[in-house]
Amino acid sequence: MTDLETRATPPGSATLRRAAPALLGYAAVRALGLLALVLWGAARDKSAYTLLTARWDALWYTRVAERGYGYEVRLPNGDVHSDLAFFPLLPWLERLLHAVTPLSYADAGFLVSLLASLAAAWGVFAVADRVYGRRAGVCAVLVWAALPVGIVQSMAYSESLFTALAAWSLYAVLTGRWVTAGALAALAGLTRPVGLAVVAAVWAAGVASLVRDRRAPGGDVRAGRGAGAAAARVAPQVLGMLLAPLGAAGYVLWVGHRTGRGPLGYLHVQAGWRNGFDGGYAFARFVADKFTSFPSALAGAGLIAGVALLLWLYVVCVRRRQPLPLLVYTGTVLALALCASSYFGSKPRLLLPAFPLLLPLAQALAPPRTSRSALVVGCLAAASAVYGAWWLNGSGPP
Repeated sequence: MTDLETRATPPGSATLRRAAPALLGYAAVRALGLLALVLWGAARDKSAYTLLTARWDALWYTRVAERGYGYEVRLPNGDVHSDLAFFPLLPWLERLLHAVTPLSYADAGFLVSLLASLAAAWGVFAVADRVYGRRAGVCAVLVWAALPVGIVQSMAYSESLFTALAAWSLYAVLTGRWVTAGALAALAGLTRPVGLAVVAAVWAAGVASLVRDRRAPGGDVRAGRGAGAAAARVAPQVLGMLLAPLGAAGYVLWVGHRTGRGPLGYLHVQAGWRNGFDGGYAFARFVADKFTSFPSALAGAGLIAGVALLLWLYVVCVRRRQPLPLLVYTGTVLALALCASSYFGSKPRLLLPAFPLLLPLAQALAPPRTSRSALVVGCLAAASAVYGAWWLNGSGPP
């Protein structure tokens, strides 16, 4: 459980040609979801494009891209919603695209999300292919595309961008590209607060690798033998580990300076949105309240079943000895999503980057029974398309 042993894959396993079936399948699943959204929106006289680019968090990102930070909304109950809660990488990319193309900020956000979702799908494939083989990689991408909240992958939100950076950072760790892993982790830390999960994965893998090298025969460089070679081998790992936290730490410290509250300034900003980490107490109360009436009790039972499924999948990942960085990353994403006191309707999309949880399902679909796997994925894709269209046409934000 604590090593980086992975399945041997042929050279070029992360090439576009090798990933092409996964990416084509991903595009087909997401196209079905967008078609369902367009048809549902047309029936309700709503613009699907507006739902994807100009509502909820997408508006906050667009405002930051257009005007910079400094906007806040004061609610009657005293809460203060500040745009400082939104990490800067997506608005920076929106601003860059707007500057070099005729696209509006909203259009730029949609294009970034579209390209990032493809990069994320490719990264999910690369990781799954590296660990379990090509068929499992294709299945992992298709299942990730067909998640009930998969429509978020097509929205001008930061989930797709973050998942792309996280997946490729994890792949870089698995293949020993430490500097690349650290740089991508730093960018992930500029995208969402859960960037801490990528940092934790890089650090856990780095420490494990250093300890393993130290304990290996001839690994004690204090004897003066091979000290130069050992230093050359260790230097990229250390550099990658130092780079990894710079993005998240830099933004959090900047917010602290901007608010005048020091290192805890970002926590104060999140508190204004009623976001915090309470170990899951608020979420547990939210679920318990569902059982005070019927039929809301059915929703409560569904939430309990969903959480149980997530925890069971994580246990399966542990028992199947997924590489350490994947386990650390997934565990951190789960903890931050389930134990936060944030808006409960957003928890499903906060779990979207936890793609290693899907690897056991991908393994189950991977054996060469194409018709059965195609039927399962097709049913998942259809259900996801209908649910996504219903979800975005609702009143609350995803």
